[in-house]
Amino acid sequence: MSNLRLLAAAALAAAANGAEPPLTHVNVFVSGQGGYHAYRIPVIETAPDGTLIAFAEARKHSLSDPGGRGQDIDLVYKRSSDGGATWSAMTVLEDPGELWSAANPATLVDRDTRRVWVFYWRSKPGRGTKSARPGTDDVQTLARWSADAGRAWSDPIDLTAIARDLTEKTAWGASVAGPGGALQTRGGRLVVPFWKYAPFGVFTLFSDDHGATWRRGNLVPGRQGGDESQLVELADGRLLIDMRQETGPHRWLAESTDGGATWSPPRPGVAVAPVACSIERFTLKARGDDRDRIIWTAPKGPDRRRLVVLTSYDEGATFTNERLIADDFAAYSDLTILKDGTAGVLWERGLERGYQFIVFTRLGREFLEPGAK
Repeated sequence: MSNLRLLAAAALAAAANGAEPPLTHVNVFVSGQGGYHAYRIPVIETAPDGTLIAFAEARKHSLSDPGGRGQDIDLVYKRSSDGGATWSAMTVLEDPGELWSAANPATLVDRDTRRVWVFYWRSKPGRGTKSARPGTDDVQTLARWSADAGRAWSDPIDLTAIARDLTEKTAWGASVAGPGGALQTRGGRLVVPFWKYAPFGVFTLFSDDHGATWRRGNLVPGRQGGDESQLVELADGRLLIDMRQETGPHRWLAESTDGGATWSPPRPGVAVAPVACSIERFTLKARGDDRDRIIWTAPKGPDRRRLVVLTSYDEGATFTNERLIADDFAAYSDLTILKDGTAGVLWERGLERGYQFIVFTRLGREFLEPGAK
């Protein structure tokens, strides 16, 4: 019996007994395998044909971030054609060279061209967020696209000059996508969340011609800073950006009425430790669903453990209905919506401590809203 049939049988048995269907956690990347010390920064996308594509940073020598002493990071991915039950062998999308880093992916799907886009950075040995030199190409912003659900990819497209201020008069040394959380609006614009250093700040890149040209939007205003961010489109067409805080106990949220070109002053979001979180449109009344829903994942804590999912029924004003995904060590996560309408979360998991696994977990309505009809 296939994995999917086993999962379906377990769900039916649980329903017959009045219990909630169990969650199944599938290990996609495992630390120590494939010649890499560890895998971090999970990002997942659903291709137009339903294929799932899971990206990660493959860190060769340690858990150190890009630019760490002696670190070498490749950008890798796996594909699943059965809804995340099984995964392909790992493919290296980019290995930029000894002690270089290819890192921080963010993805989107262009519904019109049916291309899957991935945005990421490439950095020189020893150069990371805080050590990249202003006015140089220590850290490059790159993009690739695939027209066949991740089987083959375009050559890298260099967006560095668009993604940041390259004048030496600024301290702006790096621009970083996501991770995760890019989108195409219902009007067709491609929008990618970015953050910069120094100082910290959040903005977007956007394209109105399917990626032929790109523009950089204004920074989210205010002194609060912010970095790792994701986007969701609201029911009325506004964009909401959910940002990692640099100070304080909660996320920051800001809204755009012009497709990411400018932003409102930020307001407090969900209380959480500083970490990359995920936000995704789950249902939309305008598409025929029963109500509008946005889902959000993060470790509840204390610190980086106990991954939960929350739901917003008021377009990001509040998040409620907390559901525990796993009572383990947990850090970064990314969400996608599968072809059957269920949600999939790709997340960093540790059974004892640290980052042992990148795991895929599928979340249905029966889990998100137990007892709902």
